[in-house]
Amino acid sequence: MKKVIKGGVLINEGKQYKADIIIENDRILSIIPEAKTDDCEIIHAENCYVLPGIIDDQVHFREPGMTHKGNIAEGSKAAAAGGITSFMDMPNVKPPTITNDLLLEKQEIAARTSLINFSFYLGATSSNIKEIKQVNPHTTCGIKAFMGASTGNLLIDELPALERLFAEAPILIATHCEDTPIINNNLAFYKKKYGDNIPAFCHPLIRSREACLKSSSLATSLAKKYGSRLHILHLSTAEELSLLDRGLTEEKMITGEVCVHHLWFNDKAYREKGNLVRWNPAIKTENDRRALLKGLNEGILDIIATDHAPHTIEDKNGLYTQAASGGPLVQHSLAIMLELAERGEITREKVIERMCHAPARLFCIEGRGFLREGYKADICIVQKNTWTVSKKNIFYQCGWSPLEGQTFHYQVRTTLVNGIVVYDQGKFPSNNSRGELLTFIR
Repeated sequence: MKKVIKGGVLINEGKQYKADIIIENDRILSIIPEAKTDDCEIIHAENCYVLPGIIDDQVHFREPGMTHKGNIAEGSKAAAAGGITSFMDMPNVKPPTITNDLLLEKQEIAARTSLINFSFYLGATSSNIKEIKQVNPHTTCGIKAFMGASTGNLLIDELPALERLFAEAPILIATHCEDTPIINNNLAFYKKKYGDNIPAFCHPLIRSREACLKSSSLATSLAKKYGSRLHILHLSTAEELSLLDRGLTEEKMITGEVCVHHLWFNDKAYREKGNLVRWNPAIKTENDRRALLKGLNEGILDIIATDHAPHTIEDKNGLYTQAASGGPLVQHSLAIMLELAERGEITREKVIERMCHAPARLFCIEGRGFLREGYKADICIVQKNTWTVSKKNIFYQCGWSPLEGQTFHYQVRTTLVNGIVVYDQGKFPSNNSRGELLTFIR
């Protein structure tokens, strides 16, 4: 039976307009001013916005090896509740995803358990260039390079290994850019001052703007030297915006992502929330937050993502030298961005451009990211409704959110993945439904 999303205001490709969407099987059949509903399942969207499903290009769903923090099934459900219909998951799991066989194993887990669509990065090391060169460009979103401030064999910070990676990687390289020597020197200074109980407000002084800029500058210089396709993840400083290419996202060679926590919080949040707002890279100043928003509005920054990284509350609440960085965000990223739009800091159209269209363009995703006839029916319906984040309404396995107590004015009501309603008003009616492996036209 066909479905009709009826009476909503679409936000799509820079415009807002009222239209009905007819869905047949897993695709959008047509978008017309007023659809006939005979013999159709009606999904009422009156007084709602209808959006393309969000594509999150950076999550850490913790599977395999760290499922006490989160897993693909749980993470994908929380993401669906936040209007996300596709995710790209990072390789720093146990064992790390540094071979194509391990990449296939993660794809198989997701095919069995993920409520939404999925792809996975292959991790770069100093010794796995052969695996990188053999990656399937049609089913792998990118190569993830931790260029500093990481642990284990996923760290790739020696110049000869980086030179080879940038020279020979066949697909997009996504980088975490922080300079380890600078961070270690800063940490030693504050540890001498405070011992292990370093105050949380020191985090952006330890993982400093200088550490970010030095590493990002190295990445861009290597990309320009070798003509590589570089995507710098979770940019956090005003200075780094100067490193990115200008122009259309799909035509750039050097692009940038910003995460919602760097757009929502500033460094004053450390004094109130402590380690709960500790991320790597660190949240910086209000001037940086405003500069990042300006970069989005001007098209310098390309993608808005989450860097969703759940930890147990015990992991977050330890001493500074032991506490984990990262936090759960997939359920709330769209609410954050629509709240910023409500405040006039960005337009709704720009939010959809950077959370839906730009990821599809940048990664060359096949048939997703837009409300278009013939495209997969990945759709999010949002209502204007005042609500407050609390432990009672979060879906994260870790059981907490850095946004608890925050009131928002927009809420995801319904999410469809491949034409199937997977989330509706706090419930998951299609528990037997599974997302699909993203494919890329490269």
